Amino acid sequence: MFKRDFVAAIDPETEAETALFNPRIQNWNDHFCWDDEKTRLVGLTAAGRATVLRLRMNRRGAVRARQRWVDAGLHPPIHRS
Repeated sequence: MFKRDFVAAIDPETEAETALFNPRIQNWNDHFCWDDEKTRLVGLTAAGRATVLRLRMNRRGAVRARQRWVDAGLHPPIHRS
């Protein structure tokens, strides 16, 4: 829904335009981790930060859903290298 045809976005830390995370060629663990509550995605790199922001990955509804999944023991998912 939020991806559309976006391929780049602004990294909020550096304010530089950067390519979004590409799961076909990049490793999830290199670019993202979960916050302490396991409900918000944290970008570790410019690509990770820009992707989280551009795709609105921490919008309220997603965070609420993740909290329910955490409470049920279903979250976070395991991302293997």
